[in-house]
Amino acid sequence: MKLSFLILMTCIAALVLLFWHANRPGAKERGRVLKSVAPPSGLAGIMFNEDDSAFFQARSTMKKLSLAEVEAFADQNADTQIKEMIFNPNCQRTSYDSKVWPPVWKGLDPNGPDNQPLFASLPTNEQQSTRGWVQLAWQLNQDGIDPYKVWTERCRKLGIAPWISMRMNDVHGVHDPNYYLHGDFWRTHPEFQRGNYKATGDGNDAALDYGHPEVREHHMKLIRELAQRYDFDGFEMDFMRNPYLFRPGHEAEGAKQLAEFIREARRVLDAAEKRVGHRIALSARVPYRPETALLMGYDVATWAQEGLIDWIVPTPFFGTIDNDMPIDIWKRLLLKTKTKVAAGLEAMIRPYPSFPLRQGNSIETLRGSAASYLVRGADRIYTFNLSHKSRMMSEIGDLKTIRGKTRRHVLTYHDVAAPGERSTYQLPADIGQGARSSFRMHTGPKPDTEEVSVILGSETDAFDASTLEVRVNGVVCAFSGDVKLEPPAPSGPVGWYSVPKSAMNEGYNLIEINALKAVHLNWVEFYFKGS
Repeated sequence: MKLSFLILMTCIAALVLLFWHANRPGAKERGRVLKSVAPPSGLAGIMFNEDDSAFFQARSTMKKLSLAEVEAFADQNADTQIKEMIFNPNCQRTSYDSKVWPPVWKGLDPNGPDNQPLFASLPTNEQQSTRGWVQLAWQLNQDGIDPYKVWTERCRKLGIAPWISMRMNDVHGVHDPNYYLHGDFWRTHPEFQRGNYKATGDGNDAALDYGHPEVREHHMKLIRELAQRYDFDGFEMDFMRNPYLFRPGHEAEGAKQLAEFIREARRVLDAAEKRVGHRIALSARVPYRPETALLMGYDVATWAQEGLIDWIVPTPFFGTIDNDMPIDIWKRLLLKTKTKVAAGLEAMIRPYPSFPLRQGNSIETLRGSAASYLVRGADRIYTFNLSHKSRMMSEIGDLKTIRGKTRRHVLTYHDVAAPGERSTYQLPADIGQGARSSFRMHTGPKPDTEEVSVILGSETDAFDASTLEVRVNGVVCAFSGDVKLEPPAPSGPVGWYSVPKSAMNEGYNLIEINALKAVHLNWVEFYFKGS
């Protein structure tokens, strides 16, 4: 009951926000001419994000990189559903020879040992591989090879749009003051950290505060350089690395400052368009739902109403893929704008923050996530921290290539909250004997040929026909066994319950549980068994 009420209130709040933005003074007069976002036709496709170090880290044992090796990295994406390759060249440092931020190899002694000062603060077992990838980035620069220019050219030949993604507030390694990726600006300006009055050791507190004009200008310098250095089709502002941009309690004022920052970024791209002779799209990765984003200073509706952004990517942070982002609400919020919505998928999957296992998504769980978001109207499926496996990248961007195949819809949690915003998790759940509980989950399209089951997991309690009465949308689901579930999965017992196909809806489906015996649940999913 509480969950249904929260969903209802979320929808109402988002629609109120839409009405206010559409009718506020000056909304129709400002900015560019706007047009409605058309529903996706045919293949939605995939936006693939490649981070600043993954290419180098995967080759860290190599002594030297060749131009052919760099080219092959882009070429592997041919004949997939990838429509945009989004290359990220920075953290607090850059993976190319920047003139405005330090490159990753600043301080590197190419002939020195692995435990040289740049890497000395790392655990001994990480020094060799870390030094290896940093030296490869340095070597390419020494050889006059800029991988981002190479990948841009190769992608265009493949018919894939090349993009650049900028991490807007990276905090990797902030627990270590000597970490090799810290930038000079972050090191020398602790007064600009958003939570510098706290001694919590929380990485979010060490993020830079965009309320300071110096911080905004520091990041704008890199935007200008990227726009002048490269010829890309789109530019992404990755605010999810790290999403906390403002001093706690100053987010409302910060929203105005961030909107002006984005206006300036759009002006920079407008100028770059004249140089390259084609349109440059602007996108932003933001927290998973409109209310949370706004509470954190992301006034996405204003950005869209003013015609500043072409894409928005609601996404989790890192702890888990999020299988219940309100993509349909985002679409309604942005209905009378040109802004499209991509659903952001993450690499890991967990049902709640303290879940003891750290597991990656399988092709089956990614199919489930993608199918749900495509039904909700996502214009793209966006992948982050995921691999280039051709099977994955040839399936999850289109419902046609998902239907009929095994897919899994796992209950997860929201891993981002605004300061002071209450975090709620449905699992773990202790259901006493005679008590009832329910879980509402979005499962995308109705089953075609697939057989559907509800799978429940526990750390301790075994399942049989006398444990629970399970219903889906009011229809009784018979206990069908306790077959081990392949990862990702809970470590303890599981119970399978057969769901009649006729009981399933497109979109949301409600699991109701009547505990005939007391049970502790730590896993809930819909399993569609296909080919």
